[in-house]
Formats: sequence, C-alpha cells, structure tokens
Amino acid sequence: MRKMFAVIGITMLLLCSASAAFAAAPIKIGGLFAVTGPASFLGEPEKNTLELLVKEANAKGGINGSKIELFVYDTGGDATKAVQLANKLIKNDKVVAIIGPSTTGESMAVIPVAEKEQIPLVSCAAGIKITDPVKKWVFKTPANDHVAAEKILIQAEKLKQKNIALITVSDSFGSSGREQLKQMAAKRGFKIVADEVYSPKDTDMTPQLTKIKAAKPDAIICWGTNPGPAIITRNIQQLGIKTQVYQSHGVASKKYIELATAQAAKGIMLPAGKLAVFDLLKASDPQAKLLKDYNTDYKKSYGVEASTFGGYAYDGFQLIAAAIKKGAATAAQIRDGIEKNGRMVGVSGVFKMSPTDHNGLDLGAFEMVRIVKGDWVIVK
Repeated sequence: MRKMFAVIGITMLLLCSASAAFAAAPIKIGGLFAVTGPASFLGEPEKNTLELLVKEANAKGGINGSKIELFVYDTGGDATKAVQLANKLIKNDKVVAIIGPSTTGESMAVIPVAEKEQIPLVSCAAGIKITDPVKKWVFKTPANDHVAAEKILIQAEKLKQKNIALITVSDSFGSSGREQLKQMAAKRGFKIVADEVYSPKDTDMTPQLTKIKAAKPDAIICWGTNPGPAIITRNIQQLGIKTQVYQSHGVASKKYIELATAQAAKGIMLPAGKLAVFDLLKASDPQAKLLKDYNTDYKKSYGVEASTFGGYAYDGFQLIAAAIKKGAATAAQIRDGIEKNGRMVGVSGVFKMSPTDHNGLDLGAFEMVRIVKGDWVIVK
C-alpha cells in the first residue's frame, strides 16, 4: 500500500512539475525596427518602447504566468533586410507574432512572408495599403494615411484654402499619401495647382518649391518623413514663401521641429497623435491617463519624452498581450484575438478591430496641431 501511495505521489509530483513547466513556457515575440539609418527616428523609440513593456510585463510574472521572450532586429530601414530578418524570426526564433516594421516599404515587403508563414504581423507603418485590402495575418497601429489626409483637408476647408500644392516623397509612404490626397481633394472640390515629388535622399528641394511658389497655391501639403520635410521647411523659409504649410503625421515628433528649426517651422500645421499634446487634453479624454503614464515611464527609462512613433509599438504589444490574456497562445489564436479584441484604448487612438478593419482607427486618432515657439498647440 505504501509503495502504491509512493508511486501515486511521485506521479502527481511529475505531473505537477510538467504542468508548471508548460505554464512557464515563454511566449516568443519578434520586433523589426529601423533602429539605425534614415528612419531611426521611428525605429529607435519603437524598439525602446517594446523592450520597456516586455521588461515591465516580465517583472510582474509575464502574461498568464508565461514570460515574454523578445527578439528584436534592426532593419536599417531596408526592405530586403526586413524580409530576411522576418524569416529569421519565424524559422529560427520561432516567434508567434511580429511587431513592425517601421516603414511602409518594409511592411509591404514583409507582408507576403507573414501571410505565407501564417504569423500575425502588427506593422508600425501608416500606409493604407498595408491593411487595405484586408490581409488575414496583417494589422497595423498607426492611423491610415487617408485619415491624416482627410484631417488636413478639413482644416484647409475651414480656412477656405481651395488651391493646393503637393510635394511628396517618392517612397511607399509618400506615394500612398499622394494618392490619397489627390483622390480626396478631387472629391472635396480642391484644385491641385502643383504636384511635385522629391527623392528620400534629396538635400535641397528649392527647384520643386520654386515651381510651387509660381503656382500661387492657397496652401502647401508636404508628405514624407524626416529629414526631407525638415529640409523643405527650411527651403520654404529661404525662398520667402508665406503660404500656409501642412505636414503629414509622418513628422509628428519634436525631432522634426529640431531639424527644421523652430523659426522655420513656425505656424506649420499637421495631424498628430494625441501623445504630442497629452498635457493639453481634457481629463475626460479616454486616452489622457494612458498617454501621461506612458510618457512618464518612457522618460524615466530613456531620459527623453515618448514619441508618437514609439506609441505604435506600444499599441502593437498591447494588442498581442490582450489576445494572450484571453487565452491565446498560438499564432492563429493571437491573430483571432487581435481581430476580435473589440474596443482598446491605446497611444495611437481608440482601436476597434474587426474582420473588415485591421487598423481600427478613425479621425479621432488625430488632433490638428500648430507649431508655436518650438512646441505644439491644438488648433481650435
């Protein structure tokens, strides 16, 4: 009898140990960010934010008792490298989800990999084509560029600025924005009087801006990510152009003001995520507390204020974590969990994912801001 109880005891001990080991199995998550290179202003805060969140989650015992094992790679903003690293994350590191890449071009290149390997990809890039049309395994956290374009045009309508000049970068982000602006401008009765393009590596856009100046637009809309928009801002000042300038959400960080200079950027308007003006929000705003807490934690860890771009990774992690908290463990379960997550308050806005919308944000994701004395103010 004693032997029988001993065997039972040992068996139960082994089962408990096996159960504990299973529960403690780490959840492997990957990150692809442009930590270096021209898009480092995007990738660095994204990497920092994801590492901060994983550290905080693991310090609390992980999610549902499982620690997060994080694998982060620097793409340098290169689409080919992003594809190679995505395959590494999936085949070598065995991740169940990927956050990133940082840019639209990289994301579009990685999408076929995510779809083929059936791994949820939560992009940190804004291009509408990333999730429109909907891809089964692909989501993104920045608001679609057509939402930002609409926000700009609504403001231009208020100011009766009907003749518009465009200057857009010739990469995936700029091409997508240009397409959305032209389509939306036509529907809303705007006239495009100039349509100029520049290369991401251009260091002087004076020729394009000289043509724009001659067209005498009511407003200029620049669409790109730094350093291009900052150079354009300085060129506009040098040419003595007094026309109202709008920038895209692609420069919604203090880095843009720093690169452009506060004097040259004075009066420029752009749609920005609420993080940029969190201290100006009403206490009743559903994002107010989260944004304040995120900024405090980020500044404590890295010595600088949190940026909108880091918020994209914040939201990507929270979408995945929310699915895991509800019992998801496999890639397929996480994918389903993100899609069925319902309402989630994030840094980029209030998400409402669905089978027909893998972005889940609307106009409420942005505040229209103006640059005054080197800082943002909300446009009333």
